[in-house]
Amino acid sequence: MDRGTPAKVLQDSELMEDLAAVAKDVALLKGLLMRTYESPNASELVTYVPFTLFPSPLPKALYHQAVAVQPLFNTLVDKISQDSDFLREALASTVAVDDFTARLFKIHRQVLEEGRAQSIILGSNRSDYMVDRKADGSSSLKQIEINTIAAGFGGPASVIPDVHRHVLRVAGRIQDSQRIMDNDPAKGQAKAIIKAWELYGSEKAIVMFVVEEKQRNIFDHRFIENEIWARNITVIRRRFTDISKTGVLDREKRLLVEGKEVAVLYFRNGYNPENYTSEKDWEARLMMERSRAVKCPDISTQLVGTKKVQQVLAEPGVLERFLPDQPEAVEQIRATFAGLYTLDPGPEGDKTVQMALDSPDRFVLKPQREGGGNNIYGSEICATLQNGEARIAYILMDKLHPAPANNCLLRRDAPVRMSSCISELGVYGVYVRQNKDMVMNQFIGHLMRSKSTEQPDGGVFAGIAVLDNPLLF
Repeated sequence: MDRGTPAKVLQDSELMEDLAAVAKDVALLKGLLMRTYESPNASELVTYVPFTLFPSPLPKALYHQAVAVQPLFNTLVDKISQDSDFLREALASTVAVDDFTARLFKIHRQVLEEGRAQSIILGSNRSDYMVDRKADGSSSLKQIEINTIAAGFGGPASVIPDVHRHVLRVAGRIQDSQRIMDNDPAKGQAKAIIKAWELYGSEKAIVMFVVEEKQRNIFDHRFIENEIWARNITVIRRRFTDISKTGVLDREKRLLVEGKEVAVLYFRNGYNPENYTSEKDWEARLMMERSRAVKCPDISTQLVGTKKVQQVLAEPGVLERFLPDQPEAVEQIRATFAGLYTLDPGPEGDKTVQMALDSPDRFVLKPQREGGGNNIYGSEICATLQNGEARIAYILMDKLHPAPANNCLLRRDAPVRMSSCISELGVYGVYVRQNKDMVMNQFIGHLMRSKSTEQPDGGVFAGIAVLDNPLLF
């Protein structure tokens, strides 16, 4: 079976131009949309979300491995979020040097001291992987990170299958078009939000999306939002500044925004320091966390997604703490871990530093940040690690070696040309828990992104990666 796009297709420049024109039109027709850099808060002028001209090959066994392990990751994230002692110990060194993590942890601690106002927990995660190819030719699935807040692109991921099916038909690859899997993570995300709203128990209460100042990715949100509206549940979109001005807690800690009771808060903002432009933004976040509204995620779950927690989970015996008497689950999760190393002060951290200085090209230096474009590579690792205290804000991870495949990356105003690309698979999962009862725990879909092998790091909105589809073999 052909594992990718035939070379004769990619080398036919006239055919590529024709197919690219068709693909862009179909993308716009199907709703693969984003606002422009020039007008991020207006929809009068839109463009297509960058995407590959063809789907990219992915081993079937590794895809199914990622799907099977996602509910276990959901369970793990939920259990960690309930273990305040673990979070305090795991993040102690990071909180000491990283102000953003420290601010989040301060809110987490205050909520615990007051007592959680809400027993309903809503999680929407995405675990991101690469296929690591060894020197002997074998391949394995390795986790890059798990996103526990604002796991985006579920909407566009539901559209791109139809775009690629059409392109493949036009290219004469009918059989390959039939191998493109259906995918609708946005519907699964909406389903979890609706379930949390139902459990909240007030028909007049609303769902509120907490959104950024610049909203280029609004159509991704709309996919989820429209599914909720279809159930006749009111959805509003507000920024931190709006919530600061009109949000209050009543005596029973119900969150009222513009006089409306909020049942569910869905955070598509608040994951990076730049999202908080003033102390009032931080005060708004604290108010929301103290409220009875169901949070997606709550502050504890957001902290679980830090790179430092990811690194600590890879240490011997830690998974067993959260999944006792579940050796098969532990084995499934641990099999996805890449090499992760502490940079904390002490002999172990010093050993990691020396290892990185000796062979910087073997590793990636990762900060406690969400989004693409933050990782450090090569000689820059050495420069960063020269600062003894600054190193604590990072973790070190083995650099992965995915097998490249030729494709064409379609971006606004960019030439149509063949590129050597590597891909990343994201797997979405949702869960809803009420007290100790896990009401929902599901895999809900996938996301594929690809980028040129010339680019070491970066996401779709960083202008580096583009959306893609897996073509299983």
